[in-house]
Amino acid sequence: MAAVRTEVAGSIWKVEVTVGQRVAAGDALVIVESMKMEIPIEAPAAGTVAEVRVAEGERIAEGAVVVVLS
Repeated sequence: MAAVRTEVAGSIWKVEVTVGQRVAAGDALVIVESMKMEIPIEAPAAGTVAEVRVAEGERIAEGAVVVVLS
């Protein structure tokens, strides 16, 4: 299991994946809006989405876990 964390604080603008979805390294998992910029949080490696821990519109802190990959 690999926890994918955000590097910035902001709001979840869009969730790009669902539980059970296969992703490749570099695929966008969620888009964070921070300081009027849209920042994609990408998969660090290929895997399957085990958990999505955020919802669109939710405010998050820097370092928050957004997705767990298996």
